[in-house]
Amino acid sequence: MEGCRWAAASTLLLASLVLSSRTARSEEDRDSLWDAWGSWSECSRTCGGGASYSLRRCLSSKTCEGRNIRYRTCSNVDCPPEAGDFRAQQCSAHNDVKYQGQFYEWLPVSNDPDNPCSLKCQARGAALVVELAPKVLDGTRCYTESLDMCISGLCQIVGCDRQLGSAVKEDNCGVCNGDGSTCRLVRGQYKSQLSANKLDDTVVAIPYGSRQVRLVLKGPDHLYLETKTLQGVKSENSLSSTGSFLVDNSSIDFQKFPDKEILRIPGPLTADFTIKIRYAGAADSSVQFIFYQPIIHQWRETDFFPCSASCGGGYQLTSAECFDLRSNRVVADQYCHYYPENIKPKPKLQECNLDPCPASDGYKQIMPYDLYHPLPRWESTPWTACSSSCGGGIQSRSVSCVEEDIQGHISPVEEWKCMYTPKMPVVQPCNIFDCPKWLAQEWSPCTVTCGQGLRYRVVLCIDHRGIHTGGCSPKTKPHIKEECIVPTPCYKPKEKLPVEAKLPWYKQAQELEEGAVVSEEPSFIPEAWSTCSVTCGVGSQVRLVKCQVLLSFSQSVADLPIDECEGPKPVSQRACYSGPCSGEATEYTPEETELLYGSLQEFDELYDWEYEGFTQCSESCGGGVQEAVVTCLNKQTRETADETLCVTSRRPPQLLKACSLDPCPPR
Repeated sequence: MEGCRWAAASTLLLASLVLSSRTARSEEDRDSLWDAWGSWSECSRTCGGGASYSLRRCLSSKTCEGRNIRYRTCSNVDCPPEAGDFRAQQCSAHNDVKYQGQFYEWLPVSNDPDNPCSLKCQARGAALVVELAPKVLDGTRCYTESLDMCISGLCQIVGCDRQLGSAVKEDNCGVCNGDGSTCRLVRGQYKSQLSANKLDDTVVAIPYGSRQVRLVLKGPDHLYLETKTLQGVKSENSLSSTGSFLVDNSSIDFQKFPDKEILRIPGPLTADFTIKIRYAGAADSSVQFIFYQPIIHQWRETDFFPCSASCGGGYQLTSAECFDLRSNRVVADQYCHYYPENIKPKPKLQECNLDPCPASDGYKQIMPYDLYHPLPRWESTPWTACSSSCGGGIQSRSVSCVEEDIQGHISPVEEWKCMYTPKMPVVQPCNIFDCPKWLAQEWSPCTVTCGQGLRYRVVLCIDHRGIHTGGCSPKTKPHIKEECIVPTPCYKPKEKLPVEAKLPWYKQAQELEEGAVVSEEPSFIPEAWSTCSVTCGVGSQVRLVKCQVLLSFSQSVADLPIDECEGPKPVSQRACYSGPCSGEATEYTPEETELLYGSLQEFDELYDWEYEGFTQCSESCGGGVQEAVVTCLNKQTRETADETLCVTSRRPPQLLKACSLDPCPPR
């Protein structure tokens, strides 16, 4: 049985050998009918990717199998920006040739889906499109956004490695056959916030090297660009009309519509671009943007450090350093830690200096990974306090490599001894959330229905979560009240008396100004004054002043600690006067007079009562009294006015003072 199996296997093996021999001879016979390939031709282009060919001759009188021409790409270096488009050059070559008896300036027609390798051109300023040649020159791109090229009138696939027939493509970062790890996708939305003090605003900053940039603005406003090259040269482009153009050697495609604008930049950007918005209407605009941002700080593996021993066997390690691709220099590690996509390579370890130590002068350093010798390790101090409470700060610590001996004594050693594990970061970002900002809401209606009044608005301190909080700078707080004028006149034409004297809504405005209305911002809310502590003479009144806030979601009022409210706290006690006791006039000291009168003067109005000196003494000697004269005055002109204009203001108390205190001479 085993013999039969061996015979069958031998027969199959012999048959396969005969078949493979015939196949090899057939291919050899086929190739032997051709002459050797000739040398490569001159490249069809000097830059931008062209084509070169090689020919061979059939030596048989019969037809040879296969092709007598082969192609390869060449001159795969980018053309300078001033070189222009290759297809456009071929169209312009026909400008001095008459077409149907007339000269035209021809422009290229690209991306023809039916025949991308024919030379179709359009006459400038006309709708005339003509095929001026059945085939474009070899090396012409089939499509503007592709590396595929036309060869002998046919579109051939070209990979990002610039090889014919290659299917290798660039990733979103522009790396040929890459995995997308060298860039990050950035997408977001900007909404304009109209302000009387701002004419424009920044939408987004797009750094050098970014790709596939696309922005769409919807609304009445306009986009424009600011650029800054790596050499520090700044420029601006207003994007005033639709078209394709170069900005700092970056190709820009801009479309302008009545209600929107579209900006495309394939990239990579050759400068730092700042996209800005210029306000042009009362309505808000929104901008959506997306682009791929290069990771300009990347880890780079170092060479091996020196060996840990001079002989007898040691070890050496590699490390990783953070490298800035723009400046081509090593930077601090925290720049690479900023990108989550960056993964620091692990150190490599290898043995070294394995030759035995000579008995005379050699030595063997104790190996850190010996059985009874602990490995060196990184030790760090605690993090310092963050340099900023919000808006992004940094905190630091010191990290050192230490070694512990068998007795437990710790001592610092060279850093390379700890490089078998990643070094802990010495700097890290902290409190990277935005600082609280003031948010002003809509103005209230004017407090008056005619003339001059006040209007108010709620100003809230909002944190990065959109929650009402504290922490905003009082110096930058927008004002919560302002004067307003209602154009409706406050008096009839035949009346000459100014009606702004003692308007009832003016008093209301003053009460609002004192903060008597609970708002969504913590504010002092005084309650009503108590009754006067006495029924006659000078007493006192008290009231409770609370710090309160309006909870918008439940429309309820919450009490807060007093220190949560900003600004001066309203007084909680004042003097009051209930008239003279038992119908007798009372004499007050100057301090009592000032206190009493100052507490009763509640409103700064146009007309008010004022003291105008005293009457003559009632007696010439032996003690008399003088009565204070109270008049109604126009506070602007200081002229005496009719007492009816002061009726809404509380009349000051009657004040008396002693006079002529010298004794009378005897009669």
